[in-house]
Amino acid sequence: MPPRPAPKRTTPQRTTPQRIAPPPLLLLAASLLILFLALPVATLLLRAVRPEVLSALTLPTAIDALRLSLLTTSLTLVLTLLLGTPLAYLLARYTFPGKRLVEALVDLPVVLPPVVAGVALLLVFGRRGLLGAPLAEAGIDLAFTTTAVVLAQLFVASPFYVRALKVAFAAVPRSVEEAARIDGADQLGAIRHVTLPLALPGMIEGSVLAWARALGEFGATIVFAGSTAGRTRTMPLEIYAALERDLDAAIATSGLLAVAAFALFLAVRLTGRASEPPTAP
Repeated sequence: MPPRPAPKRTTPQRTTPQRIAPPPLLLLAASLLILFLALPVATLLLRAVRPEVLSALTLPTAIDALRLSLLTTSLTLVLTLLLGTPLAYLLARYTFPGKRLVEALVDLPVVLPPVVAGVALLLVFGRRGLLGAPLAEAGIDLAFTTTAVVLAQLFVASPFYVRALKVAFAAVPRSVEEAARIDGADQLGAIRHVTLPLALPGMIEGSVLAWARALGEFGATIVFAGSTAGRTRTMPLEIYAALERDLDAAIATSGLLAVAAFALFLAVRLTGRASEPPTAP
């Protein structure tokens, strides 16, 4: 009796959104959550666009906080790209002892309370910390400096980039890299010229997520870096300080952060949707 042919493997089809009217109860529940999410942001923006409130953005303290936030988040993003890209590729392409542990450590800052992250950083890099004490003897102080702001942002934000890019790397077929190797490229060349361009949407999304998380970082920063105007007081810390002295300044700065975050996420969603292949009707 001849052997039966192996069943043909089928590629799972993507589920397309239904175009029929949703059930009323489902629509009601979804509408309540959307309203809950949208109402505070909309109220904030309506209050922030008033001329007397917008003028608070010209205050020296607000300008210093904005300048410091842009500087530190830019440095954090550069470090995230340099250090996170190799780690994301390693986790996506290789199996090694302790990989699950590394993945758990990468994911930990996502769920770890930021204040706890600040305490942990202080115990390592503080003047009496594990590494801070030897550095202090060498004349290098990290805690309560601008460098501490960058380290705090890097700790809490880099996992978002690594997670997004790991998924993007895993979606690139190995056969594409192998074809580049056959054509004469070495491993780094194949990664640079083939894998990275194909994983670019994930890299962009991860970069935006990491930058936005760094821009909004508060808990780890205030514990590890403090809140010194012009030195460690970023925009979230300036909002917290302004609540006690100038409500308009707090509202204006909060509105600016909300607009920046929403614009970035909207751009990522639109870019990602434009890069998706068309779905069958």
